[in-house]
Amino acid sequence: MEIKLPNSDKDFIESLIPQKFPFVMVSGLLEYSENHLISEFVIKEDNIFVNENIFQASGLIEHQAQSVALHTGYKYFLLGKESPTGYIGAIKSFEAESLPKVGDQLKSEATIINEMMGVTLVEIITKIDDKVIAKSQMKTVVK
Repeated sequence: MEIKLPNSDKDFIESLIPQKFPFVMVSGLLEYSENHLISEFVIKEDNIFVNENIFQASGLIEHQAQSVALHTGYKYFLLGKESPTGYIGAIKSFEAESLPKVGDQLKSEATIINEMMGVTLVEIITKIDDKVIAKSQMKTVVK
């Protein structure tokens, strides 16, 4: 199966991450390299993290973590392997400048800082248009 980026095919994106509806917080894979990824996510009204048309900080953290999972899942896809299950091991820092609302399109850039023995240290910057709304640094662990 030939896959080209950017890609926002719902079934393909969901095949790369362990989460399933209604807990999917990524809707597209825009760019990928060994140490980098840009994901997207359009916030819908029925999202479980939306309260009074505002996407909550917990949803932003989950979107960022799933962006890391998308990176891992796509890497495994390219290797012809099944995507592993991963977990947030630790959140070193998280800062939200503002919270997005229903209809906003998030773009998150994940940069792998270090990866060793299934533990990945990653920095994630989330933007709406070109405005940074959230930054984090977290460790994820592959099962």
